[in-house]
Amino acid sequence: MKPSPFLELIRTELRTRHYSLKTEKTYLYWVRFFIHFHNKKHPKDMGNAEIERFFNYLAATQNQALCALVFMYRHVINQEIEGLNYGYAKRPRNLPTVLSHSEVNGVLSCLSGKYWLITAILYGCGLRVNEALRLRIKDIDFDNKSLFVFRGKGQKDRYTLLPTSLIDPIQKQIEKVKSIHAIDLSEGFGLSSVPLALCR
Repeated sequence: MKPSPFLELIRTELRTRHYSLKTEKTYLYWVRFFIHFHNKKHPKDMGNAEIERFFNYLAATQNQALCALVFMYRHVINQEIEGLNYGYAKRPRNLPTVLSHSEVNGVLSCLSGKYWLITAILYGCGLRVNEALRLRIKDIDFDNKSLFVFRGKGQKDRYTLLPTSLIDPIQKQIEKVKSIHAIDLSEGFGLSSVPLALCR
């Protein structure tokens, strides 16, 4: 199926403004939902009335959808949306479930390899899942026992502590990946492509 030029325009604007991939997928989902809800009518031909009707149809996900539509109108259509009037569905705030130290050890004891390491980093460094998966070697400062989190929640950078107990496992994982990469290179693989514009 050929992608919608309008949705691709929104995708480009999101990437230009350095939004995360997760936010990009979420916003495109809600914009697509909004358009289909109104029988594929173009957003530039709609306004407050259609947005209010859409939000009144939704419940628990109103705020997420609102952020997506405000972004679309403000940054892509260049139209401010003000004075919306719709029934906002409030959700009760539930306290997060926090595992005890022994429960965390129980979970870690069931894991091994890279899965153990990722989970240990989540717990020991206080990272979110996406932050741990996007961690780069250059973000790890073994000497000062710290991690640099690049564009975490809210597109904010921050530093966090690196537990001493994780230094050796992380270093071993790095060496393991380096050896795999060296084998790939020797067999003609392991290279990454870059856009042509960067090659010029």
